[in-house]
Amino acid sequence: MAAALVLVPGVVAGAVVTPAAPVWGAVVMTAFDESFDQNEEDLLYVRYLALYDPRALVRTAAWNALTSKNVPAAVDRFLNSGMKFAVDRAKMLASRNEDFARRVLATHTVEYSPEVHAAARDALNRGTAALDAFARTGYAAAKERDRLAREADGEQAAALSQADRDFVVHLRDTDPGAQVRAAAGLAVRPEATDADVVEFYAYDWAAAAAVDLEVERTQRANSDMVWRSGLEGLIADAKAAQQAALEAEGEAKELARATALRAWGLVGDRARPATSAWDGAVLVAQQQAANWQQVAVAAGEASSNPNWAAIADAAGDNEQHWQTTRDTAAKQAAYWAQIHAMVLAGEHVLQS
Repeated sequence: MAAALVLVPGVVAGAVVTPAAPVWGAVVMTAFDESFDQNEEDLLYVRYLALYDPRALVRTAAWNALTSKNVPAAVDRFLNSGMKFAVDRAKMLASRNEDFARRVLATHTVEYSPEVHAAARDALNRGTAALDAFARTGYAAAKERDRLAREADGEQAAALSQADRDFVVHLRDTDPGAQVRAAAGLAVRPEATDADVVEFYAYDWAAAAAVDLEVERTQRANSDMVWRSGLEGLIADAKAAQQAALEAEGEAKELARATALRAWGLVGDRARPATSAWDGAVLVAQQQAANWQQVAVAAGEASSNPNWAAIADAAGDNEQHWQTTRDTAAKQAAYWAQIHAMVLAGEHVLQS
């Protein structure tokens, strides 16, 4: 039976780099940077979503905001309501099927998975009904046709070595991606055959890696959507409450001060978990980038082995994708660290 991708909760394992110090730690301990530009930070983040969010509807909504007549207002609307609307729509079956087919098309190449590649392209060209059929049965059927063709050819099975099998076991136990670990585990389960290992190298590895990347980006974007929603208003309220506390006199001063501290506390309730989560995202992406760099080296050393050829094509791209994800995570961690620094600065003024 062919190995199949299984979505499982992501747990990072097999770290391959030394974790860096949390990004936010050094920033939060410094004074708030008065040159911090909320609008510019929002613009940069929406541009990232427009380029890299795995969901087509989210990317489109982000681009619409960036190309509108009033970009600042459109970006603000996107972060406060438009993104949630796009995310909710992306959860609809037709949109999920389209995203699935596009991911399959990108990870199952003509050279190593001609039937799957052709079926995915056909489904995308034919629309909703075809995409639904592809997701339900078409993908599995096309995988089986590719599998039978490989078995009939016999080249990849003949080239399979014990070292290749051992590497899949290594991935099962140590790969930083939950989906790759799951796919590798299926390929080397007790009842698996050489055909399962060949199929893992042919496309299950690359497909599982794409799911790991998509899950990471989607989960981070969804969480950040919640933290950012209404944030500008919370900050404005806290600043106004702080100013009112500084101007208050007599018995009203203590009440105004408590109100302002609560207002800054609401901002801090967003900043603290967001900063921690983006710090974690930096480490995940560092581990993945380093992992794919090692895979690229291993694939280069096994260039004469046809089983490694498919992943060799994907390894460099995956490393670059995770480097981009790491860079963005670091920027977002620094962004939320500045928000937290703003909270600390406001509280310090009120407590002085």
